[in-house]
Amino acid sequence: MSTIEMLPLTDVRACRSVVTGEAMSAENADRLARVLKALADPARLRLLSIVAAHDGEEACVCDLTEPLGLAQPTVSHHLKVLVDAGFLTRSKRGTWAYYRLVPEALEQVSGLLAKP
Repeated sequence: MSTIEMLPLTDVRACRSVVTGEAMSAENADRLARVLKALADPARLRLLSIVAAHDGEEACVCDLTEPLGLAQPTVSHHLKVLVDAGFLTRSKRGTWAYYRLVPEALEQVSGLLAKP
């Protein structure tokens, strides 16, 4: 499986005025498409919703594999894509990794597509 290079949402914020105000440059379209690509997968959308539904909007990787019915390496790949895109943060506690939703991440993406 090939790895997609994602840009953090902070790199995409500059696209806002371009997306809603005038024709988008090829560079801005590429940046925004990479972030949106992280969301364009049913497993990743489910992961975001599962993490968001946990107490404190944080979940252990051990809580994420069973609900998806996917192998742990596949879930870890999807989580890495979401972290790289800026939708989740990751912290290690002992042998387990915990993922936390970045509260403003989805709002920023929806704001990029909305008229000001």
